[in-house]
Amino acid sequence: MTRAGAWPPSPDALPVPVVDNHAHLEYPAGDTPRTVAQSLDAAAAVGVDRVVQIGCELDSARWTAKAVEEFPAMLGGVALHPNEVPKLKTEGAYDAAFAEISEIALGERIRVVGETGLDFYRTGPEGHVAQIAAFRDHIALAKELGLVLQIHDRDAHADVIDVLMRDGAPAATVFHCFSGDAGMAKLCVQRGWYLSFAGPVTFTSAHGLRAALAVTPLSQVLVETDAPFLTPHPHRGAPNGPYLVPITMRTIADVTGTELAEACAAVSRNSEDLYGPW
Repeated sequence: MTRAGAWPPSPDALPVPVVDNHAHLEYPAGDTPRTVAQSLDAAAAVGVDRVVQIGCELDSARWTAKAVEEFPAMLGGVALHPNEVPKLKTEGAYDAAFAEISEIALGERIRVVGETGLDFYRTGPEGHVAQIAAFRDHIALAKELGLVLQIHDRDAHADVIDVLMRDGAPAATVFHCFSGDAGMAKLCVQRGWYLSFAGPVTFTSAHGLRAALAVTPLSQVLVETDAPFLTPHPHRGAPNGPYLVPITMRTIADVTGTELAEACAAVSRNSEDLYGPW
């Protein structure tokens, strides 16, 4: 997966450093691809000094395990993405793949099982049973290892909630790139789950998503890029990187009616509480 185009300019730096809660730095992006070191340096220059790197296929999980050892600013998460699962099941390769993910997840700098969950946008009904079974496997792994669960939820809100309620969510559960409405946000807040907001919350049409943010206490809010995807407004469609977190962070402060420094401090504190020290 790639994202072509020119890199947007760097935004103004944040007054308090924050964490990019979810990025994929293994994917090449931009007309002039950046190294991991360049991406991390660009982010640190604007106050994004830590990154949670997510590897959600076997190759990217292996890459993540090595990268988080090389770069102190990164912690990692690994899983089998829900869109990968039906194919793996059909090929008879799922069990071995999940076993390898489970082994990689034992690494000291791997703090997340994810992204895992359900995606009914790209996978049709024939793949739903396989996705749900794999989601349950990942939930059990996160609980067994005491790791944070990061959820991918696309066009599957009710089913994701149903699985979490039936199986019991891990103590630390994050909705990566939260895409639900205010009602869903309230339910998540009541259950103690964290909502991570990405570039879409900055889009001019995202009234429902901003309403969801508005009912979420800052103590349960995270910020992310999902780089190189989901680039915030006004750079939608351009390549994304952790250095663009300040744009989304300013929207979070505006919507929650919070001073920017206070909002940054809260998001940073939430990240440290979830993932531990870098």
